[in-house]
Amino acid sequence: MVSILEMRKQPNSLRIHIKSDMKLKIKITGPKVHEVGYRYFLMSNAIDMGLKGFHARNRTGEKEPEVIVLVEGDEEAIADFKKLVETKKPERSQVSSIVFEDYDSDVMKTESYAQICSAIQLNKAIPVLLDIRDNTKNTLEEIKGMREDIQPGYGMNFRQMQVDVRAIKERLGMQ
Repeated sequence: MVSILEMRKQPNSLRIHIKSDMKLKIKITGPKVHEVGYRYFLMSNAIDMGLKGFHARNRTGEKEPEVIVLVEGDEEAIADFKKLVETKKPERSQVSSIVFEDYDSDVMKTESYAQICSAIQLNKAIPVLLDIRDNTKNTLEEIKGMREDIQPGYGMNFRQMQVDVRAIKERLGMQ
């Protein structure tokens, strides 16, 4: 896709500067590239770099897990993203290889991919949040039960301490 960035009229000619979009396919392979936040790491950087197209998916490779990434943007943004992929990665990931190749098919819009990722994360979080809620209810009920068990003992201990204090005061002649 080609977009016109700037048109300037000069005395005898019309000069047009064009900048074309590039597309790139990236295959990141390694023993720890799934379940370490790799796709979200890449997506947030794609957004930050202004890439207009982004898609990433986990794939079971022949020997090791893979993350397949498709990006689309202007030449400078693609070069910056490529450099980032070569030099940075999520903290817990382990990468064996990174392969770049030109790509010529459609790439999902970055914002569409981000919306899908939000829905995926919510679907993962909802059961966990429900478990936390249920566990909290159970824990509160257990605490209430403990308080009921402990409170009678406190009352008895407190009454005994009052009796002991009175006895000490009598012996000391303080009453």
